[in-house]
Amino acid sequence: MSSDPGVTQLGSSWGAPGDPPSDEQTRTTGHQIQDQEPDPVLVWAPSGRRLVSGLLGLNVVLLGAALVAGQAFNPGGLKHQEPQVFMLLLMGVCLAWMLWYLLWARKQPGISPLKDHHAGGVTVTLVLMLFAAFSLLLYLFRAGYLISMKECKPAAKVLSPFVEASFLLLQTYLLWAHSKDCVHKHKIITRSGLMLILSADLLLWLNAVTEDTIHEEIELEREDGLRFSNTSSPEGDTSDAAGISNRTLCQCSASAACLTFRKGFEILFPFNMEYYLMAGCMVYVMWKNVGRRTSPGPHHVTQKLTLRVVYQGGVVYGLVFGALVLVAGVTVFILYQVWVSQRQLRLTAFLIFYSYHLAVMPIMSLCSLAGMLVHRLERRAKEGGHNPTRSLDVLLLVAAALGQLALSYFSLVAALAVGTQGAMGDMDLAYSLLSLLELILQNIFIIEGLHRHPSLLAKRKEKQRSSIFKLRKKAAEPKQEEKKTDISLLEGNTSAAAQVHDGKKPWTKRAIQEICAFLILSNIMLWVIPAFGVHPQFENGLGKQFFGFTAWFVLVNLGQPLCVFYRMHSVGALMELLISA
Repeated sequence: MSSDPGVTQLGSSWGAPGDPPSDEQTRTTGHQIQDQEPDPVLVWAPSGRRLVSGLLGLNVVLLGAALVAGQAFNPGGLKHQEPQVFMLLLMGVCLAWMLWYLLWARKQPGISPLKDHHAGGVTVTLVLMLFAAFSLLLYLFRAGYLISMKECKPAAKVLSPFVEASFLLLQTYLLWAHSKDCVHKHKIITRSGLMLILSADLLLWLNAVTEDTIHEEIELEREDGLRFSNTSSPEGDTSDAAGISNRTLCQCSASAACLTFRKGFEILFPFNMEYYLMAGCMVYVMWKNVGRRTSPGPHHVTQKLTLRVVYQGGVVYGLVFGALVLVAGVTVFILYQVWVSQRQLRLTAFLIFYSYHLAVMPIMSLCSLAGMLVHRLERRAKEGGHNPTRSLDVLLLVAAALGQLALSYFSLVAALAVGTQGAMGDMDLAYSLLSLLELILQNIFIIEGLHRHPSLLAKRKEKQRSSIFKLRKKAAEPKQEEKKTDISLLEGNTSAAAQVHDGKKPWTKRAIQEICAFLILSNIMLWVIPAFGVHPQFENGLGKQFFGFTAWFVLVNLGQPLCVFYRMHSVGALMELLISA
């Protein structure tokens, strides 16, 4: 029985790219593929593809989500810390699988003969490393905080930062070193292990969202003096507020070290949430690539992101105006954080927040619209073939945008029902409408750019086909060697022609780079503002008045992490467009 390395021989055993395989080669290749498919685990497994691991991940996520939701909505009901124990066991199993894969499975010959060169890009990997570093610092602060409060914290919660830190370190190394692997052996075990890691990332993110929700609720109730609980059912909300206030008594001692640990934990909390989302996306691509047979031919290598790309491209205006957006955004962010806690300056803090966004988002919308027009004028060919990384990028852009879209539409309904009620309500409504427009236009611009071929033009397709047809017609009589030479020369002339055609219109490349540079810096600032606790939609939004505190609070705390993730993911996609322009 032949092993998986035989996949690499499928292309090398044939002749020229244009020659059809002979009958003997077809039979040999068929036998190789048939011999590679059987797996010892398939004797008892109901499916050799993704059914087993998919069902395993679905059940693990549902059970973990039920435990996390039970802890969030009824903290006193789970008396034995079942959610923490379940997460510790899940991370322990994931650690065991990663050690098995890194120390033993990776050393087996032929386990990963092919690579997906689209997965694990330089930009994504660098951002993952950055979030991992901040998350490790977060675990340090969290461990110090929990140890200082170990008398009133359960043992499972005190142990959790140490296990999470080990899980994060090993997963980061796995994604950094092996995110491009297309595993062709032990496929059932590999898919199941990757699905468990993906489930752990999702549950840790969900747990982080609920913990942030509880923290936000404590802070808001402390700020408003427990008076907003009268907006719905007074008895139930008052009892909940009393329970929360009782829990705050055992949060931190009066020591400076405990307060420092808690403050560091609060500041670094968003980076940990973003790490789990990004790591889960990369693990999902690895899971999709298990058993995948990519083309054995040459692949397109993406240019690495360096300062030389921006320097040689002559990007000036996008960087200058983007830097102005950054400076103005940092100023607005600092003023908002200082003034929003002061009652006499609270209204001014909301005004500068909305004014900044109402000035920036129309410019971003116009840039996205201009980029779409440049794409139409440039008429690049679309990349063909199945690409899990590209499909996931588009899915994440659309899914993450649902957070802001939902908040905008809910605010729109609240404004229509209650009325804007003054200048602040008008600005909130305008902010919601401009968010809808900016998200839709930017998504279209990014998705169209991701599907463009980096070097081929659509106008050259028909000419290439006619040239190939004429060449094959003329070369019907010559020998095989002359045919190979003609085809290779044709391919070289095609790429050269495409490059010459690109050189006639350098303004399209320059325009795309300027637009991408400006949008990158703008999205970074729009990521920083909500990531560090600026949520005027909850503190001053019309939605809380119309939908009630509980419903609006849940919607904001589920939608805001998606908004933050959308901005971060759009920065990565725009970086790729800037490089491949």
